[in-house]
Amino acid sequence: MKVSIIGVGRLGGALAIALARKDYEIENLISRKRESAEKIGDFVSANLLGFAPEDLSKIASDVIFIAVQDFEIENVSKYLARHLTTKPFVFHTSGSLSSAVLQDLRDAGCRVGSFHPLVSISDSVLGANRFSDVYFCIEGDAEAVDVADRMAEDLGGKFFSIEAKYKTLYHASAVTSSGHLVALFDVAIEMLSKCGLDQVQAKEILLPLVESTVQNLKLQTTAAALTGTFARADIETFEKHVEILRENVSEEAVDVYLQLGERSTHLAEEQGADPEKLDELRKKISLAKKNFK
Repeated sequence: MKVSIIGVGRLGGALAIALARKDYEIENLISRKRESAEKIGDFVSANLLGFAPEDLSKIASDVIFIAVQDFEIENVSKYLARHLTTKPFVFHTSGSLSSAVLQDLRDAGCRVGSFHPLVSISDSVLGANRFSDVYFCIEGDAEAVDVADRMAEDLGGKFFSIEAKYKTLYHASAVTSSGHLVALFDVAIEMLSKCGLDQVQAKEILLPLVESTVQNLKLQTTAAALTGTFARADIETFEKHVEILRENVSEEAVDVYLQLGERSTHLAEEQGADPEKLDELRKKISLAKKNFK
């Protein structure tokens, strides 16, 4: 199967390399920045094209991936619909947009869908190795979904579908579990680095703890996986935390601690923590948040 990829950034580049390894023919890499395509061209044999009409009219692939930024997808779809001379399957890789954004291509006779891998890709080359065992969120025209499901399987992944109206909510969940996790870890590094360690040391020390928590989450519910101060409804330790945090870290870090502490009390309740202690802990959290403001 021949594939063209429009937008050769981190995800587009990773898909190109990974699909080529699975015997897909990467026919064209299409990018406004030629150097981005050239980097991936070192790993796959493909034509490097721009966005000129004469370039787009050359595309004869079975599948086209649109891997540009979200705000560009609709315009690329309109532009592509005007200049394609064939009717391929077309997928965008946005997590927050549904296939409806490709309506111009659908009207032009293409079968369209969205194809979003739930994986964190910070580099194209490294990311090409990370599609195995991940989930792909796929929706769109029935025939397009069938093709996308097969491609996800070929990459070693799994797939699921949701209603198009929930695509943005799905993406918010993904951002919270990945991007916000990185931000949360950064807050933890800020806290530990105030103990006389540099940030590199703090990261090295905390990573095994995070990894052990992820292992717990693989085997347990979120409530059962919760450990520490809030799981025990340990009011005295909580109060000491708040005091020392206010003295040493940013207001933003304190706010993160309190907001997540409040959520943790719900998990602790599911876990069977002492109801009276939890009620008291919630009052302490609420008071700390008011005093903080």
